Amino acid sequence: MGNIKAEIKGIGINIPERTLTNSDLEKFLDTSDEWIITRTGIKERRIAEEWEKASDIALPAAKEAIEKADLTPKEIDAVIVATSTPDMTFPSTACFLADKLGCSKPMAYDISAACSGFIYGLTIANSLIKSEQFENVLVVGAEVFSQIIDWNDRSTAVIFGDGAGAVVVSRSRGESDILSAVMKSDGSHWGSLYCPVGEKLRMRGRETFKLAIKSMETASKKALQKAGISLEDIKLVIPHQANIRIINALAERMELPEDRVYSNIHKYGNTSAASIPIAFYEAWKEGKIDKGDYILLTAFGGGLTWGAIVLKF
Repeated sequence: MGNIKAEIKGIGINIPERTLTNSDLEKFLDTSDEWIITRTGIKERRIAEEWEKASDIALPAAKEAIEKADLTPKEIDAVIVATSTPDMTFPSTACFLADKLGCSKPMAYDISAACSGFIYGLTIANSLIKSEQFENVLVVGAEVFSQIIDWNDRSTAVIFGDGAGAVVVSRSRGESDILSAVMKSDGSHWGSLYCPVGEKLRMRGRETFKLAIKSMETASKKALQKAGISLEDIKLVIPHQANIRIINALAERMELPEDRVYSNIHKYGNTSAASIPIAFYEAWKEGKIDKGDYILLTAFGGGLTWGAIVLKF
């Protein structure tokens, strides 16, 4: 059991085709392209079609991840979907996704941890693999935040976007592994970022900003310590894409140069649980990470929830 590794074997994403630019938002909101870019770093975001549900946008990402892992859907033992915008209260989005994929009756369930959902799911997949209960676990972050946004509220309407990212985590005895994870929550701050049932998302931006930076920095340092890895060993830090000012402040506090902290927020905005797998995929595609590199993932979201993962890709 001690030799079992949890390897990210395949990765995939799905980005909706429809683009909503800052100029588009100017037409119905009291805002401007300059105001949005200065305060968030976002230039545009993608919006799913009205009929699309989380399982619909998750499907192409999951298929690509499974294909890149050189597996078939029937070889997936568990499906974990991190989402704050599920298809229904129940059944789980994971059940819908597993059925659409053609999986062979896997364990399937959703995680509700907002923007931290994907790294929560990756942490669970790591445990499932290393306990030798499962061999291949699909972890998906999928969001259709456009369906819970108040499009008259400029403080939130300019920030969020839709998208999906997925990874297959497989049992391995190679070098790739999820080395450590630190996951935390504090429900006393729930009012900073929340969405009542049947209503629209609400956020207190200033309070969220301060808590996000401190929490991700603390979790990142603890995850590095648990992994026995120094920050100098990390090839790339991939933070949750919430706000460019949060990303820059985190990099500054951790004394990291810009080229070691990945950001694609200008293209997609905040896609919540989908943001880290989408950023991971694009960093890999751009050649910023290779097999054998040490990577730090860190996120913060409603709950409040936060955490960090150190892995060897």
